[in-house]
Amino acid sequence: MAKLKSNELDPATKSFNEGLQFVSNHPMFAPLASHARFVRQEGNLCPEHGWAITTSYGHIHANPKRRAMPEEWVYILAHALLHLGFGHFRVKERQDLWNAACDCYIAKFLYDMKLGRPPAEMAGRVEIAARTEEELYQSFMERELPSSFHNLGTAGHGYQDMILNPRTAGHYWDNDDINWQDCLGKGLTMAVTSAVNVTAGYEAYLGANKDVLTPILKARNWFISSYPLMGAMAADFKIIEDPVLCTRLSISVAAVDAEAKEIYVNPAAGLDEQECRFVLAHEFLHVGLRHHARTDGRDPYLWNVACDYVINQWLMEMGLGAFPRIGGLYDPDLKGLSAESIYDRIVNDVRMYRKIATFRGIGLGDILTPRISDWWARNDGITLDEFYRNCLSQGLDYHYEQNRGLLPASLVEEIRALSQPPILWDVELAQWFDHYFSPIEKVRTYSRISRRQSSTPEIPRPRWVPDAGDEDGRTFGVVLDTSGSMDTKLLGKALGAIASYSMSRDVPLVRVVFCDAVVYDQGYLAPEVIADQVSVKGRGGTVLQPGIDLLERAEDFPKNGPLLIITDGFCDRVSIRREHAFLIPKGQHLPFVPKGKVFRMD
Repeated sequence: MAKLKSNELDPATKSFNEGLQFVSNHPMFAPLASHARFVRQEGNLCPEHGWAITTSYGHIHANPKRRAMPEEWVYILAHALLHLGFGHFRVKERQDLWNAACDCYIAKFLYDMKLGRPPAEMAGRVEIAARTEEELYQSFMERELPSSFHNLGTAGHGYQDMILNPRTAGHYWDNDDINWQDCLGKGLTMAVTSAVNVTAGYEAYLGANKDVLTPILKARNWFISSYPLMGAMAADFKIIEDPVLCTRLSISVAAVDAEAKEIYVNPAAGLDEQECRFVLAHEFLHVGLRHHARTDGRDPYLWNVACDYVINQWLMEMGLGAFPRIGGLYDPDLKGLSAESIYDRIVNDVRMYRKIATFRGIGLGDILTPRISDWWARNDGITLDEFYRNCLSQGLDYHYEQNRGLLPASLVEEIRALSQPPILWDVELAQWFDHYFSPIEKVRTYSRISRRQSSTPEIPRPRWVPDAGDEDGRTFGVVLDTSGSMDTKLLGKALGAIASYSMSRDVPLVRVVFCDAVVYDQGYLAPEVIADQVSVKGRGGTVLQPGIDLLERAEDFPKNGPLLIITDGFCDRVSIRREHAFLIPKGQHLPFVPKGKVFRMD
């Protein structure tokens, strides 16, 4: 026989260690095994022909000379641990019969559980009618111990495998302060949880996840299994619970990184499962409704605050989870308002709203800034954008199919709107033109005779022409920012759209005013020649108010004529008393709250 190297284990020790590792990793026995002491050395308390004995102090003495398979050691060690977990160490009149009753009860339990494999001398099905060890002990006291029950203990024939208060125990540990029954109860809870997770597909096998699920992970699993509206997003996002990382990122409760598909939750916040559901739903809606992409030049923090008010109002109406004790923003007076409307309100009191706290903290938004600022414009960003929109739109369909409860109408409307392709800025501008310039009604006239019909050439036919006088007052004003900060390509796009829409809607002339540091009144121009008259002056800041005042006071400009202001947003605050709209580059914002429509050029 080959001699073992000094660093190699003999087969018997290797089998014992494998069995011990299996039992220690099993969720039911792990709490017991973590407090027990396993003694496998020469001269311990185990009888020479036995397998193992258990002491009331939590010491398990295993026979170092026994040769067995790992499955057999799993059975022996589980048997020994169950003596502790079932609280079998009690003083009885006939201690040998009590030990035998406990052995029978454990043998029946392990047989039904199908854990490990009993050694040959302990094998066989155990049939007992008693429901408890006490009943079985009483039956043994009355009728003596049946011969078939003699070899069910792990100490071998003629020996007891439980030793109460052994004299040599002080040589080892004295674990008399351990509540072994509580350890078994905890193990049973972990085993049931692990079995459910295996069935649901969260764990590959029983005990694969040795960590107890935290409240945030329980909440995430609830969304996956029970709330289809956000289930797809819950399955795709990674939950990070790292207090050190959260401290570094200044996250007091939670924050979301849409690009990385990560949600950061600070364990120090002490949220329970219901609060975690609320927080997760809050972050999912931020991403699913594309709040980061819809900033459109607004202050990111104040926009985040406005979106928080809307989301939290929805979640309160839905009764989803519990409102967290810290970091939540809720104002019933803002019910029914959109995020854009709330933003327009809070920018009027920036000093106060800078001091309130989101789930991330005071003065910080819980939507983390992407590492790459233009990620929504990249090819993978567009794919990710579509993914988030599809998650909510498909989740909404599943939500209704499975009758998961009512949802706020404004939330449903916003999800439905996001599932549709966005309206381009020039289409919105065309709709604005249609509102003010309806098609001119045509009349028949003989002043310009139409082509005669070949069948009746002698009969004149009238021509359809616009009604005379309908073109009077059919105009609008354009206040154009011509400062050096304006992008000439975007300016060309805007003017080209204005020219084409004006001609298609029979607008003969447009009143044009150029503005940079001063005002240049260009008078009335035909739409098709506006672009030829524009030149970027390249001076400093833009002053728009004088140009607006000029048109509002002009005697030759209609009192109801609308104004279209084209600027890059680097301008003064303006006050406009008539109908108007702004055309600005996407990603820019105005230094004031606009009252008219705002079209954003791509």
